[in-house]
Amino acid sequence: MPLRISDLLARSDLALSVTYDVPPRLLDRTIEAATVSDLPVPGKWLQGGELLMTIGLLLPSDPAACRAYVREVTEGGAACLALGLGQGLPYQEAPAPLVAAAEEAGLPLLTVPDEVPFIAVTKAVFDARADEQREVLHRAFATQRRLTAAAAGDGLRPMLAEWTAATGVGAAVLDPLGRLLATGDRAQHTPPPQARDLVERVAARGLRGSASSTAGGQQLEVQPLGARRLRGLLLLTGRPDDAARSVVPGLVSLLSLELERRHLRDEPERRRRSALLSELLAAEDPAADRARDMLHSVGLTAERVRGVVVEPADGREAAAGAAGEAAAAAAQEMAADLALAIPGGLVRVTGTGPGGAPGGIVEAVVGEDLDVRDVLARFAPHRPAGIGPATAPEAVRVSLRQAAGLLAVSRSAGEPAEARQSQASRLLLDLGDRRTLHGYADSVLGPLDLADNGEELIATLAAWLETGGAWDATSRRLGVHRHTVRNRLDKAMDLTGRRLDDPDDRFDLWLATRIRRGDAATVGTGGRPTPPPPPTRPGR
Repeated sequence: MPLRISDLLARSDLALSVTYDVPPRLLDRTIEAATVSDLPVPGKWLQGGELLMTIGLLLPSDPAACRAYVREVTEGGAACLALGLGQGLPYQEAPAPLVAAAEEAGLPLLTVPDEVPFIAVTKAVFDARADEQREVLHRAFATQRRLTAAAAGDGLRPMLAEWTAATGVGAAVLDPLGRLLATGDRAQHTPPPQARDLVERVAARGLRGSASSTAGGQQLEVQPLGARRLRGLLLLTGRPDDAARSVVPGLVSLLSLELERRHLRDEPERRRRSALLSELLAAEDPAADRARDMLHSVGLTAERVRGVVVEPADGREAAAGAAGEAAAAAAQEMAADLALAIPGGLVRVTGTGPGGAPGGIVEAVVGEDLDVRDVLARFAPHRPAGIGPATAPEAVRVSLRQAAGLLAVSRSAGEPAEARQSQASRLLLDLGDRRTLHGYADSVLGPLDLADNGEELIATLAAWLETGGAWDATSRRLGVHRHTVRNRLDKAMDLTGRRLDDPDDRFDLWLATRIRRGDAATVGTGGRPTPPPPPTRPGR
């Protein structure tokens, strides 16, 4: 237990006394240390929580000066002030101005009798502090032994339950995506909502640091778990005391070992699921029911799925020495992480890396509703990745092939590339430089920019191309007669010198209108939308 002022007053060998009726709450203050000073301004020599002793050699006698002295002691953080009395000393009893100033400031003022040297009080304080530290160490050892015994059992929950029982601090283990794996409280099924941001921040840093915060009056702390890679997160709910705080590193180590043990124990199941994925992809034209049953057998019940392909190492890393066994090991580690994060765990390592470098690529099949980008950002950051379109289970092989074809796009863009039927042109446009693309659009549509009704002509041309050359659909979209559409397009072709029935001209016009519409607005900006520059209009 911490040493309090009341504990010192209770010791008969010290014979300390209070000089006024000190409220009990003030006597509950904790004493951190004892020191002696007769300086008139001792505040800057204090750290807080001290029992400050003085014989009053330079103590002022007038009330205003006494108040200033007491204020100096209080602002320095002293827990209380003790005045030594006795023959040959400045005071045989506490002076009234000092007592009044201390009572006014709420500073406990004690007296030390002549027969008790200050060193006796100092030794009493430090002996009590040593006893307190021994008690903290004893409780820490006892807690650590309980945790070690629980770790010999099966799973995470026994350790978390022992921790909570010994410390009163709630504990839960989450996977790297923040999903609850185990908790010491059977009633807790999800992490507290206020912990979400803290968990995401620590998970994004991997094993490089922990974080804590106070939300809704509740102390929260998150520690990463794992040996060489992030395997999980420890969420503590509550404020550990000194004994519990000293055991936190041991708890983190034991939980990390359990997660690593679980990772190794799950290896046969990961191999089985990898083989199941290979079996699914080996069939050229699998039956729909057979493909669906295979996915359902591993818990992947989504009606539509998509393929994901990731390069664990790129060509530059291979050239720098990350080839061979190290690259293969990195691919297997990434596959294991993804298998843990992805419902169904259908992940495998296959083929070779970029340019034929060893290491392979990681393939996965995921449900349509999974936030694939979030998973990749967590477990494959800064790695080229392709995300195929959502398909029926029997067609996932095609989705994986499309995902593999997007790796070059991903390398160029610096982020995962996703195939969507409605965004095929976006993938094409993202490969080009923004200024080059808009320069190309200006060269194609420049003659229309010079016309008085140029914007109208461009809008009509874009609508006609987007409807596949359907005159009636274009007129309905624009709200004009189909003859008006035809007249505008005839004028546009006259100005540009193009022909709508020429495939090359039609493609040039389509690409230019798509660029103008903003499909390439994010090119060259790291994904941040940037408005396209206005077309050049000489003389306008």
